[in-house]
Amino acid sequence: MPRVKEFAALLFAVTASAWAQQQPPKLEPLPEPPPPPPGMELDAEQEPQVTIVKKGEDTVEEFRVNGQLYMVKVTPPHGVPYYLYDDVGNGDFTRRDAQDAGVRVPKWVIKRW
Repeated sequence: MPRVKEFAALLFAVTASAWAQQQPPKLEPLPEPPPPPPGMELDAEQEPQVTIVKKGEDTVEEFRVNGQLYMVKVTPPHGVPYYLYDDVGNGDFTRRDAQDAGVRVPKWVIKRW
């Protein structure tokens, strides 16, 4: 049992020493960003409007710009959201999962042995 206590004390000393050496230097806050150039003020109509609706057990977030719906985020009760996008702007939505990058890797079997 004394060996376990010695080992624990040594482990604590090494960990404390390593932590003390890894502390970041004194950090300073970032300065305020400069104002936008003239003529580049934000237009409230160009900002996306988000509407959150509860449909059944699903939470639906609708994203609009200039009143046009371009994306819908649906979060079902199990918590894994999926997205519906209108890429062209014609009202046809395509589904994309949260982790889906749109790349489809071929999974053909060329030869088995």
